[in-house]
Amino acid sequence: MAFTTRSAAETFRLGRQLGALLQAGDVVFLTGHLGSGKTTFAKGVAQGLGVQADVTSPTFTLVSEYEGRVPLAHMDLYRLLKDTEGTTEPTTAVDFAAIGVQDYLYGDYAVLVEWPGALVEEVDDALFVDIVQPGAPKVDEREFRCKATGEKSWKRLDEWVKQWLF
Repeated sequence: MAFTTRSAAETFRLGRQLGALLQAGDVVFLTGHLGSGKTTFAKGVAQGLGVQADVTSPTFTLVSEYEGRVPLAHMDLYRLLKDTEGTTEPTTAVDFAAIGVQDYLYGDYAVLVEWPGALVEEVDDALFVDIVQPGAPKVDEREFRCKATGEKSWKRLDEWVKQWLF
């Protein structure tokens, strides 16, 4: 499944629509190149969850918690990717345990993870959202390629598609 947005405002709106559907225990893995719109999308998700606080990418803190209709755990695991001879390798599960990721994944949070790396191996049911930029001349356009890996994430994706279309 894929969505296309043509502006930052549409990217935000798409995120807001997903956020309005998320429930405790939902996990969204968000990938895309630097500058692809992940933070804009995440801000929309947060607003859809009823978060009032200013949302920023937690690149240096790894995890930011926000109060909303459902608490949001927004993670950015970019710093946990290891650069070895010019290639980026994801961290191991031991690193995730050390920062308490499981507390969020199996708690009362909706979880949004930018740069999830090896964390995808820890979660059986997640919604994957990959943001792709087609480039010039459509510099503001984004394609959101989505897939679900379990019953709950399939339900969220189906609901999201219906929201976006109508």
